[in-house]
Parts: sequence; C-alpha cells; structure tokens
Amino acid sequence: MDTRTSDDAGVFRLSDEIALVQTVDFFTPVVDDPYTWGSIAAANSLSDVYAMGGTPITALNVAAFPKELPVEVIGEVLRGAADKCVEAGVAVLGGHTVDDPEPKFGLSVTGVVHPDRIVTNAGGTAGDVLILTKPLGLGILNSGIKKGIVTGALYDETVDLMRALNRAASEAMMEVGAHACTDITGFGLLGHLAEMCAGAGLGAEIHLAAVPVIAGVAEIRAQGATTSGPKKVFEYLGERLTLPENIDRTLREILADPQTSGGLLMAVDPTREADMHESLLRQGVSGARTIGVLVSHTGITVA
Repeated sequence: MDTRTSDDAGVFRLSDEIALVQTVDFFTPVVDDPYTWGSIAAANSLSDVYAMGGTPITALNVAAFPKELPVEVIGEVLRGAADKCVEAGVAVLGGHTVDDPEPKFGLSVTGVVHPDRIVTNAGGTAGDVLILTKPLGLGILNSGIKKGIVTGALYDETVDLMRALNRAASEAMMEVGAHACTDITGFGLLGHLAEMCAGAGLGAEIHLAAVPVIAGVAEIRAQGATTSGPKKVFEYLGERLTLPENIDRTLREILADPQTSGGLLMAVDPTREADMHESLLRQGVSGARTIGVLVSHTGITVA
C-alpha cells in the first residue's frame, strides 16, 4: 500500500489469491460502563478492515490499565470486546496489557482480502457520488456524555451507533462495488474526505442539506459540549475548503467533528448509486445518505 494516501489499514499480499489487512486502534474511555466501552473500542478497531473491503478474522487486545483498577472492571472491558468480536466472527487470540494511570483499550486486527478487490481511499474518480453510512455528531455527544448531559434515549442511540459494526455496509460495498472508501473517525468527515480527495487528485462538493446529523446534537452543543478536533481539521484544510458564509456554527463544527466508530464514506459510480442504497438497505443499513460528489478540480466546497 502507498502510505502517502493515509489509508485505513496496511495490506500485505501473501499470494495471488489472498492478502492480509492489518490495523491497530485504541483510545481512552468514551462511556462509564466498561462492557460498553470494550464493545465500542472493538467495533472501532474492526472498522478499518471493513473500510478496505476486508474480512477481519483475528484480533489481539491492546490494553493499558492502572494497577488500582478492579480486575472485575478490566474483565468487563475485555468481555465487551470479545462479544463484539464474536458478533463479527473474529477470534480473539490474546493480547498485551501494560500499567498506565489513564485507561486505554483497543484491538490489533488482522483481516483478509483478495488482492484484486482491495478498496483504498484513493481510488475515486470525478463524478463519483459520496455515500455516508452513519450520521455525524458522535464527538460532540461523547463530550456531552462526559459532562453528564447526554442521557436517556439520546445516550442509547449514541452508544448503539458507536458499537454498530460496519460489516453490513462493507458487504454492501463489496456486492455493488465502490471506487474508494474510508471510515469516518478522529479526523471528522471533512478531514477524511480531504484524504480521499488528495489520494485521487480530486476535489469534492458536499450538499449540506443532505449530510445526516444525529437529532439532538445541536442542543447538546448549546449546553457546552465540544471537542478540539474541528479546529485542527479546519487548520489542516485552510484555503482548500469553501463553506457558505452564513453556515450555522454548530453545523460547521459537526462537519469536522471527530467520530468514534463512525460510518463508511464511499465513492460510488453514479450509475450504481441506486444499487448501492438498495444493497445497504437489504443489509440492514438504514441511515446511509448520498451527501455529495467528487469533482475534477481540487478543493472541497460545501453548499
């Protein structure tokens, strides 16, 4: 793989028929419940393999816990991850734990893919439509969870979105075909889209009204929940990004909001757009939306 395009995972060809897809990811707790944190961390780690069209097969736990953390809590984190891996058909082979005052957890994942069917983030072509499979706002909502202001049904929806595997979306992508794909995680929609565009030497036009956003995010943002991620993304994009002059401040932030276990962003031939949405629905992915198009000129325009 070409490391210059910031792809989601590394790929190593073993033969003409099989290649390994390998990735590692871990992070600090996003929720208080250890089992839920473990399942979210696992879903997030597996996502990089799904984004490249691979099938994850094995995983290793990557853990850092303080010595004073009760072993029962650690066990629940590992159990949450193990159950999510069972759901994904992935065997957990072990792992490694170190002493750290700040808890961290994730997985090192190995998957497989046919060398001719690898989906990179750099294969898009001008005219491809951009399809996003999960709504945005998870970064702001995670901040709200930590502040104790995301509760009830909104908390449940946030957790469900984060621990939802991208397997079904990936299977739809492989069934219909996509020119490029990436998963939306810590660099936000605009950051990961910029990497997709840079790899292909293209630009993008995003239809603001089409971008799916989790209901209730604006209200949580108004209560002071925010992240540092958007500032970094906007600094990175600089003059390559054009936004509407009157764009709502919260919506602007959501476009660069760092997602935890976010959805897939696919670049799809426009003649296969309807087929992709049909396949996604058939696979049980109901929140996918076409949000824009890749264009021949560079830069990202939101309108």
